[in-house]
Amino acid sequence: MKSRRVPELLVPASCLEVLKVAVVYGADAVYIGGEAFGLRAKAKNFSMGDMAEGIRFAHSHGAKVYVTANILAHNRDLEGVRTYLEELRGLRPDGLIIADPGIFEIAKEVCPEIERHISTQANNTNYATCRFWYGQGASRIVTARELSLEEIKEIREHIPEDMELETFIHGAMCISYSGRCLLSNYLTGRDANQGACTHPCRWKYSVVEETRPGEYFPVYENERGTFLFNSKDLCMIEHIPDLIGVGIDSLKIEGRMKTALYVATVARTYRKAIDDYCRDPELYRKNLPWYLDQISNCTYRQFTTGFFYGKPSAEEQIYDNSTYIKEYTYLGMISGRDEKGYYCVEQKNKFSVGDEIEVMKPDGQNLSVTVRAIYDSEGISMESAPHPRQELHLDLGMELDLYDILRCPC
Repeated sequence: MKSRRVPELLVPASCLEVLKVAVVYGADAVYIGGEAFGLRAKAKNFSMGDMAEGIRFAHSHGAKVYVTANILAHNRDLEGVRTYLEELRGLRPDGLIIADPGIFEIAKEVCPEIERHISTQANNTNYATCRFWYGQGASRIVTARELSLEEIKEIREHIPEDMELETFIHGAMCISYSGRCLLSNYLTGRDANQGACTHPCRWKYSVVEETRPGEYFPVYENERGTFLFNSKDLCMIEHIPDLIGVGIDSLKIEGRMKTALYVATVARTYRKAIDDYCRDPELYRKNLPWYLDQISNCTYRQFTTGFFYGKPSAEEQIYDNSTYIKEYTYLGMISGRDEKGYYCVEQKNKFSVGDEIEVMKPDGQNLSVTVRAIYDSEGISMESAPHPRQELHLDLGMELDLYDILRCPC
């Protein structure tokens, strides 16, 4: 196995704004979905124009962009896939994330110069599978989420040196961890494998006896109810040394439907943790309380280490609630400055003049500021900002930078 690798930090983006945030807050690479053939149909996703701009922005900042085309295709999809990949070829993304062998073959034919990565949807659980895909021309495998660190290490030891491993290390987990889940299609007619999951694994369930329709019998897992399929969120911020030690090339964050605040928080925290450890393992250990504090500032469902250290118990894995834990509210992001020196923000949630809010900066600083004045796009003074997506101009009383994020404690 190679000596210790410095892994790529791979961060999701739901739209152009979030892509820019991901790059500015520390991502080495960003993965995105177009308007078709990805597994996040409900995400905003990228038009071809936004994708082109996003790729230009990332490349100008030394970051890469990978595009998901990881549906499990039906016959009706195949002609459209070819057209889509021909369009992507002109945009020159750095890689395509693919699960379906048919789509893989079309990509190899249509755009052979773009790297092909094998999605976790392809259930990559062993080194023989990895070697198979390498033989087909894949440059990277996304490991199945069911694998332990020991299994990933064994895969690394049995595959070519130039084949890359990518592994999810943070974010939401589902009952079908490598992704081929039929619950949504069976219960609602919306196919998770075509990007339309309704997340029935998060629902609360009861038992109905065949001869007593309409009578619901709870299955008491605990006093909160029966969230039998609902997993806690993955978080490996405390285990960066172990992840790097087994030879993973790309540390992947889940969340292509998350807000800019979530992406910035997670990207910034893992960026610092990775850099600190690679600079000096003692520095990483010293700063561990800061990482733990910061990573809890975004929404989550409690944390677990998943399967990395062996099969978890139900207590370690099941989240007995249907809601997120939320510590901060996203208010907006600095997008520019007007001729009067006020900061331009597209407002996301309500705040008012006189409120003390927090500025989150890419370098790790969190600054407390007071909102001195709020103006609308016409320059009219406002006491509060109650309307989401309104263009605001703010007097915050200090020097700030483009892409600084505004938030407030819940």
